[in-house]
Amino acid sequence: MPEQLTLTVSLRGTRDVREKYQLFRLTGLLDAFSEPVFRKVMTKCLDESPFHVILDLSKIDFIDSSGLGVLVQLAKKAQTAGGSFQIVSNPRVTQTVKLVRLESFLSLQPNVDTAIANVDK
Repeated sequence: MPEQLTLTVSLRGTRDVREKYQLFRLTGLLDAFSEPVFRKVMTKCLDESPFHVILDLSKIDFIDSSGLGVLVQLAKKAQTAGGSFQIVSNPRVTQTVKLVRLESFLSLQPNVDTAIANVDK
């Protein structure tokens, strides 16, 4: 059963911890306003195993440079811990990530099933 994450009014989400990965599903805005709380909550979650992280941003309405910055930091944290960091994207998030040429580093995926399959590789 996914647990509700306490984020902000503009950013909501859940966390589902499985044997091999953690799945986060977010909705709303990942921007300068929501970024500090998002960073704090995600950093705490990434301190716990499993270290393979799937971040479902398919329902995100907006992401800015603050949001991208925290995604890069979280990806580095997961990789340093021996895990992986994948993002399930939507057209808006994909466009923003591609503008700064981070699509490979952030491992954009078309859907959650593909991301889960990648954990087993």
